[in-house]
Amino acid sequence: MSRRFDDLSGPQVHERITTTSTIVLPIGAVEQHGPHLPMSVDHVIAEEVASAVVTAVGEELDLWLLPTLSISKSNEHAWAAGTIWLSADTLMGVLLDIGRAVATTRAERLVLLNGHGGNTTLLNTALREIRLATGLRTFLVHPSLPPAYGGTSTEDELGMGIHGGLNETSVFMHLRPDLVDLSKAARRVPEALAENRHVRFGGSVSFGWLSNDFHPDGYIGDPTGADPELGRRLFEGAVASICEAMAEIAAFDFGR
Repeated sequence: MSRRFDDLSGPQVHERITTTSTIVLPIGAVEQHGPHLPMSVDHVIAEEVASAVVTAVGEELDLWLLPTLSISKSNEHAWAAGTIWLSADTLMGVLLDIGRAVATTRAERLVLLNGHGGNTTLLNTALREIRLATGLRTFLVHPSLPPAYGGTSTEDELGMGIHGGLNETSVFMHLRPDLVDLSKAARRVPEALAENRHVRFGGSVSFGWLSNDFHPDGYIGDPTGADPELGRRLFEGAVASICEAMAEIAAFDFGR
């Protein structure tokens, strides 16, 4: 049985979407990832992880998968021709409209599954805005928490493999090996920032940046050792972690 929301007929929405249902919206991006990766990386990863999660626990937890929102806030890559992006105001408006539409069903929970680190701050704000506007219980999950927002990266990348680096490239090699060209990859780690305790990716002080602030190639990390087997392990770990999170989301009631 399909767990894709848009496979339902109109009458089936009233029958199948209930107060126990959780609606899952994958969010990705269409943006440059350097010369070794295509622009589809973030939305492919978001959609594949979301689909795997819904396949694994959708029946048990009453999950329903929305079509992937493939274009989002990518203006840190606006310098690169081909990057397609929405302004913060536009993306917020889109998310609010989607929330309002979901709220016309009996579903009470909406999960944003985000594959693009540049969305993170805005999506956290959107959780409260959608809840205020619609009453939905709203949640944000990531296949992996972006290193720029406290997530982990490899020691060799000095904790700063945030875009097109080892892990992301490895996951994409697992999912779409024919679209990766490691012969065009090089180390692009902002080594000087590693000396900083606070002003660095993952440090206590946030800073505004564009992806070509560090190198004209526009990716940040070291993908040269990327490996599809590593990518498989990371992908499967992300799916398992989000499945666990979805079980808590399905039961979440603000502690009442």
